[in-house]
Amino acid sequence: MIRLLLVDDHPVVRDGLRAMFDTIEDITVVGEASDGDQAVARAVAESPDVVVMDLRMPGTGGVEAIRELRRRGVAARVLVLTTFDADADLLDAVAAGATGYLLKDAPGEELVRAVRSAHRGEAVLSPAVASRLMTRAAAPAVAAPTLSKRELEVLRLVAGGATNREAARTLFISETTVKTHLLHLFDKLGVRDRAAAVDAAHRAGLLE
Repeated sequence: MIRLLLVDDHPVVRDGLRAMFDTIEDITVVGEASDGDQAVARAVAESPDVVVMDLRMPGTGGVEAIRELRRRGVAARVLVLTTFDADADLLDAVAAGATGYLLKDAPGEELVRAVRSAHRGEAVLSPAVASRLMTRAAAPAVAAPTLSKRELEVLRLVAGGATNREAARTLFISETTVKTHLLHLFDKLGVRDRAAAVDAAHRAGLLE
């Protein structure tokens, strides 16, 4: 029997997942959590075999929770289930220790197979995510632009999921100054938004 922990900040998503897995004979849901902190606490208490983890949640997000699970030596395999397919999200989750990465539009049978594969210790990627990785691997390397120390600090905070206000508070500068640095970053990286900036920075080796 595979012991499963469900982590998502939307109750309707957790209810849907539980209803589906309750029909699977070799999988039992042993707990639920609505954010990263709860996920770590429940994983320590319930010792699940697999954790199905959303990435972006209020408070502690999925990537931070995965890192904390690994830091505490929790043996559960983590299968990310998210609506976000940005390269940066995928790389951050895998680097933190995720076993697999699926999108929420995946068919139910694919998710069940993924849980079983994760339980066996196999890496799991949805076809859409695998395709993105192949495209990314085939893309030419991006030349690294020259960033100022402050621009690089802002970039790293943004890559970690910080809002403009959080970045401003961390760096002891105003939100307006953070926005100015972001505009300079966008221009230097040749992008138009934060997600694209983080992706371009990863490909240029600025966030390794």
